[in-house]
Amino acid sequence: MANASRQAAWEFWGTELKRRREDAGLTQEALGAMVFVSGGYIGQFEQAIRKPQLDVAKRIDEVLQTDGFFERTWRKLIDDQRYADYFAAAAELERLATKICEFESLLVPGLLQTAAYTRAVALASNPFAADEYIQDTVRARVDRAAILNDATRPTYWAVLHEAALRVPVGGPDVMAEELEHIARLLRERKILVQVLPFSAGAHTQMGKSLKLMEFDDAPPTSYTEAVYSGNLLDDPAVVKRVQQDYDLIRAAALSPEASRALIESAAEDYKRCASST
Repeated sequence: MANASRQAAWEFWGTELKRRREDAGLTQEALGAMVFVSGGYIGQFEQAIRKPQLDVAKRIDEVLQTDGFFERTWRKLIDDQRYADYFAAAAELERLATKICEFESLLVPGLLQTAAYTRAVALASNPFAADEYIQDTVRARVDRAAILNDATRPTYWAVLHEAALRVPVGGPDVMAEELEHIARLLRERKILVQVLPFSAGAHTQMGKSLKLMEFDDAPPTSYTEAVYSGNLLDDPAVVKRVQQDYDLIRAAALSPEASRALIESAAEDYKRCASST
């Protein structure tokens, strides 16, 4: 679905929400209290500024007695089959974000992955999948990453644990290409990346990942992921805590200059390894 038609569809979703809320005699604050979000969020849903999570859409159906209308429409709009159910909403928000900050402890973040790296990760997770499924996964990841080349691209700041540079996903050739890709984006000043070295020792979010997103007309949101599950967190107190965790990781990381040097050095190591085999 093209971005313009998708946005128009969300505006329809918001208009319907407003109409049915008013028909039920409820204010935004009253409906928000009944579905466990703020009245301001209901207003943002109605203006198509923010997209609701699936559980909120379900609760709206229950409160307004709309026979599943908002859940069904949500699924058509945001439950993109290219992404896992738990990640679809986060992928939608990435396209709207003005700033994205993230930390990855073991893998290169999706927005920085090359097609070959994504393919290696997809094959490792789905060893019996059909080629078409793997190709669709790669295509979806590449499409997501395109936002970093847009003229209106978000400010992007990532911290990678050194383990993400050292685990040879896909082999030396794939890793050399991947790290050179990150280095090129750094040289072009499209992104900012720091590396948290092994020498930093223990840190908050060990073995985990986190993403923070900021928007022009909506409150910031954080996204964390576990095994086959993800959480979009927009409670201000929780987002503030996640931001603190990210700041602590960033403070322990190498400087951008030292990080780039380490990334380029690791890429050279992989190229030498590839040429010797």
